[in-house]
Amino acid sequence: MHNKIMVALDVNNKAEALTMRDTLADSVGWLKVGLRLFVAEGPSLISDLTKTHKVFLDLKFHDIPNTVAQAIESAGSLGVQMVNVHAGGGQPMLEAASKAAKAFPDMLLIAVTVLTSDTMPKEQALKVALERAKLAKDAGLDGVVCSVHEAAQIKKVCGKDFITVTPGIRWGNQDTQDQKRIADPKMAVENGSDYLVIGRPILQADSPKNAAKEAASMMEEANI
Repeated sequence: MHNKIMVALDVNNKAEALTMRDTLADSVGWLKVGLRLFVAEGPSLISDLTKTHKVFLDLKFHDIPNTVAQAIESAGSLGVQMVNVHAGGGQPMLEAASKAAKAFPDMLLIAVTVLTSDTMPKEQALKVALERAKLAKDAGLDGVVCSVHEAAQIKKVCGKDFITVTPGIRWGNQDTQDQKRIADPKMAVENGSDYLVIGRPILQADSPKNAAKEAASMMEEANI
């Protein structure tokens, strides 16, 4: 299950990112780089991270179709294994991104549906997430970012091979902070999550490696 864990490297700089990478070692399969770290350190960091782990470049591209297609090409050239766009960009943008991604067969392209920090009611979030997931699938994308609470329905509508990447993972007495729709690792797997994005619960643990192993152990307990 460790290969289904994506650790969100929400740290200040390259030095901290590489220290965390080395601390985690082979206890996780993926590292996620978001806007904060990528803007601070750029492509050279990605080159270092891909030497040891798969990398999800989480920049949520959302622009005119041609610009997004070019951004996808640039991401692919970095050697990342996953990149995302925002499904709110619409069908033409999603199709342009999908077409560009075909040049990189080892890179998965997914779309953000509804941010897990969004305060919209769960029923509305589910409706919007399903609509955007179907839009992404029709455009040829590999999957979506969604909350655990929408993953099962998205699988039902879009098929079991349609990838679901779920943030908002918490367990025990961890602070939820800006996450509104959360779940623990066991529940996430039981509800159809293919990959779990975990940030603070691992980054801020006394032992990040042990926290990652705890998450993987909880995932293995899932009834699927």
